[in-house]
Amino acid sequence: MKAHSTFEHRIGYVFRNRDLLDEALRHSSFINEHPMLTSNERLEFLGDSVLSLVVSHLLMKIEPPLPEGTMTRLRAQLVNETTLADIARKIDLGGFLQLGKGETQCNGRSKNSILADACEALIAAVYLDGGFDAAFRLVQGFIEPMLQPGRVESLNPDFKSNLQELLQAAQKPGPVYRVIDETGPDHEKCFVVRVRTVDGETAGQGRNKKAAEQDAARNALRFIYGLQE
Repeated sequence: MKAHSTFEHRIGYVFRNRDLLDEALRHSSFINEHPMLTSNERLEFLGDSVLSLVVSHLLMKIEPPLPEGTMTRLRAQLVNETTLADIARKIDLGGFLQLGKGETQCNGRSKNSILADACEALIAAVYLDGGFDAAFRLVQGFIEPMLQPGRVESLNPDFKSNLQELLQAAQKPGPVYRVIDETGPDHEKCFVVRVRTVDGETAGQGRNKKAAEQDAARNALRFIYGLQE
């Protein structure tokens, strides 16, 4: 396992109690070979709750305000196994894990499930060592880049639902979709759909009506959020 100080530098946090860091980096397969130690499973349980709270807080800060349904779906995307594993890879968390021989031989350091669980355990370890503010800053550093303008929409690609919920939350009339063009042979159609909201009109295109409506809704969201080129 690599040095503590190297990892602390990567995450921007220095532990007062490095036993917590050791525990966060200790997979259950390692405990099978060293039964006197404790795995990161309990920390993972706590980290899941801390992560969810911080992500919820960050989503509440987005302007204009997101509807509750959209925030729920975005949070699910931001705390899922794939996202957490990607975060773990960015800080080379796998290189610092304590794994049993079997998991080491089976490329356990690159498994999404192991990396995601260790990421949650790390968040809990920082929370226990430095309090909520320290854990908040850690998670914020991981998550906030994903919430920059132009990236939120890609996390939750059901653009029609997003647009509907955004307008409902603002107590505005719902969007109205209309096919305005249809070109090409049957096997290679291109539909153009226009969506009208009280904020304006945008258009989108796709190989079928549903895809064109989604593209039109995506463009409407970009217009509302001031992201139009």
